[in-house]
Amino acid sequence: MSPQKPFAEESVLEETGVEEGHPSMYKVLLHNDDYTSMDFVVHVLERVFKKAHDEAVQIMWSVHLKGMGLCGVYTREIAETKVATVHQLARRSGFPLKCSLEPE
Repeated sequence: MSPQKPFAEESVLEETGVEEGHPSMYKVLLHNDDYTSMDFVVHVLERVFKKAHDEAVQIMWSVHLKGMGLCGVYTREIAETKVATVHQLARRSGFPLKCSLEPE
């Protein structure tokens, strides 16, 4: 019998496809529609995204005038949670407000 190396000494390389370092980041965007009130958009920005009132108003105007506005940049899990929270609040309030995420 030939001598064998113990398993612990063997080198096993595994490619996971995940890069070490910083997690991927995602932009969360609000989209304009003809039904959601400006006050509700400001409320969502203050409550969900913790924006100061003045910043929330600026983002709301961007949504209104440009068709969309950037709410923030987050890790995927946080971005997905914020999108779901916005949709839940909007539906409860009777608004069709759309929120999405995209890679940064």
